[in-house]
Amino acid sequence: MNAADLASQIGETHAISKSAAKEIIDDVFAAIIDAAANGEELSVPGFGKFKVKDTPEREGRNPSNGQAITIAASKKLTFTAAKALKDALNTPPAGKKAKK
Repeated sequence: MNAADLASQIGETHAISKSAAKEIIDDVFAAIIDAAANGEELSVPGFGKFKVKDTPEREGRNPSNGQAITIAASKKLTFTAAKALKDALNTPPAGKKAKK
């Protein structure tokens, strides 16, 4: 599924145009980006938690020549799935039995 498919599905579910649904999706992602850029944690109950983690500067190796290099410190956005999401992913579809 891509962003256009998601917009179509949300538009159909809520009886709004695909362009309005896409605008809402873009606004949600922009809010997540803004919160992350400000170092805030964003928690969505039943879905999960977005959190910014700092990666410190470290030593690494250039794979082409083996020379030691310094890898700069950076920030990354992590996502931790909520229990409800994990349970939904690990529940077999209706009519199918779980494999043992």
